[in-house]
Amino acid sequence: MAKNYDSESIEVLSGLDPVRKRPGMYTDTSCPNHLIQEVLDNSIDEALAGHCSKVKVTLFKDAAIAVADDGRGMPVDIHPEHKVSGVELIMCKLHAGAKFSGEDYNFSGGLHGVGVSVVNALSKNLSVEIRRDSHKFEMSFEGGEKTSDLKKVGDIGPRNTGTSISFVPDSQYFETTNIDTKNLKHLLKAKAVLCPGLSIEYFDEKKGEKISWNYENGLVSYLSESSENIELLLEESISCSKLGNDNALDFVLNWSTKPAKNLMNESYVNLIPTAQGGSHLNGFKAGLLESVKEFCEFRNLIPKGLKITADDVVQHSTFVISSKLTNPQFAGQTKERLDSKDHQGFVNSTTKDVLSIWFNQHTEEGERLAELAIASAQARVKETKVVDRKKTFQGPALPGKLSDCNSTDLQETELFFVEGDSAGGSAKQSRERKFQAIMPLRGKILNTWDLESSEIMKSAEIKDISTAIGVNPGSPDLSSLRYGKICILADADSDGLHIATLLCALFLRHYKPLIQAGHIFVAMPPLFRIDCAKEVFYALDENEKDSIVKKLKAKPGKPKIDIQRFKGLGEMNPSQLRETVMDPKTRRLVQLTITPSDNVNSMMDLLLSKKNAGARKEWLEKRGKIVTV
Repeated sequence: MAKNYDSESIEVLSGLDPVRKRPGMYTDTSCPNHLIQEVLDNSIDEALAGHCSKVKVTLFKDAAIAVADDGRGMPVDIHPEHKVSGVELIMCKLHAGAKFSGEDYNFSGGLHGVGVSVVNALSKNLSVEIRRDSHKFEMSFEGGEKTSDLKKVGDIGPRNTGTSISFVPDSQYFETTNIDTKNLKHLLKAKAVLCPGLSIEYFDEKKGEKISWNYENGLVSYLSESSENIELLLEESISCSKLGNDNALDFVLNWSTKPAKNLMNESYVNLIPTAQGGSHLNGFKAGLLESVKEFCEFRNLIPKGLKITADDVVQHSTFVISSKLTNPQFAGQTKERLDSKDHQGFVNSTTKDVLSIWFNQHTEEGERLAELAIASAQARVKETKVVDRKKTFQGPALPGKLSDCNSTDLQETELFFVEGDSAGGSAKQSRERKFQAIMPLRGKILNTWDLESSEIMKSAEIKDISTAIGVNPGSPDLSSLRYGKICILADADSDGLHIATLLCALFLRHYKPLIQAGHIFVAMPPLFRIDCAKEVFYALDENEKDSIVKKLKAKPGKPKIDIQRFKGLGEMNPSQLRETVMDPKTRRLVQLTITPSDNVNSMMDLLLSKKNAGARKEWLEKRGKIVTV
């Protein structure tokens, strides 16, 4: 018998429980590298504020990780409102920190106040050592809960200050507890580069490996060192360093004379790597494009009818961008993409000003750069013509939000309509670029069930869908279909099912030939992930989850079972998304089919037609109780 849904059903997660319940919302659960970065960012923020000159990261043989700095040390006095020490507040309370007001840190990366508390929540044990006010203090935790109060353990000199945090990641929250040392060392090196004068030391006790980095010359030496095996066009890289009231920008830029693999293109915000770019990278590319176009137009270099894009200009470029701003808005807790729109204008104008001056002073080198961009644009136009040949009708270009695949073979090509930009970003990282295309949709599309095919093209979203698949609504001609499989990929929750239903209605009413020819599929993303020891299972719904858990509990030894409920596709990391919905070997796809005996049209009429509001209400009143939440 189902439990009544009343106020007793409402559960409030307190302390660090939200992190342990949904670790994927707060960190990258593929490995603990992001935990190290969260602790490291606090030390880097101290360096940015001018209070830290040395950071040391140690990987111990027993799987413990330590990050130590010579900053000011965490506050140890009692908080006037919460009546606990500053250390305990920072380690045990989400959204607790000194970086919200901007008074203690002008530029900082720790903005949400959850970074180091997430580390504490997802660690078997964690210890903190603080040196400040001529004393040494210690405090320890297990599973996010304190095992000892903050205590004074000794006296030290007044100039001996800093914080050292040592922790052991809890394996139940990560696919592996092995550290990706290659990426970690790259991150540490980049931090040293972006914060000139800061010394960073790395020690791997197991391998006996010691490395230290200190870059007084910053970005310029970093780029030249990383491009040793690449023939660069400019003898001296273009560099910029500008400090505003609430913004700062540093970048270094060069181009390779020939197409080269592993060109360095990196962007950072307040010394945090932004793998997915964002507004600062967009502003940089826009400023670069404007300055190149201005130079080309003034010297009449662009062939008639040819348009140069930002991608044409940056295709052979190698660059590092370091932005700083007082209140950056990131897309999520992992801070891989910057969403601060105001900062984009600052980066755009700064980049354009610097490069316009450079082009005027280096006309010969500027013309060589222009030739590279023009050649890239001409090659792109040739490729576009191949794509246009596949379109059914002469209309607008392919939608800008469509990330197309390389193949044109209908036997293998797949298009995924994905719910939202966040899930779209994860899907792009998960896909096989050769034959899988991704197109994110903005929430619920228009209900097209009662509309004529000619009417629905007034909707920009529907028009983009039609352009992407290459078939007009209502048309029986599939000769210019661009993809062999068209897959609906929405969240496994009620909103996602609503979006999937509206898309199914669109294809059933206006693209029935696609369904009859077997081209439409619905992806089945999991709602739950179940971890038991080293085994991982995925479940589509509550029933499948309960069945898996029942089988696991029957195993000898009462194994520990951890269940994670995905909030949406955007919460999955790329490897999980690839395994469950993208990889043809492991995913679950349901083909949309119709047969003469199906009563689908009358059911869709009942559910979606505006004319049947009364009958729909009656049906819900009679049948609504059988619906499970």
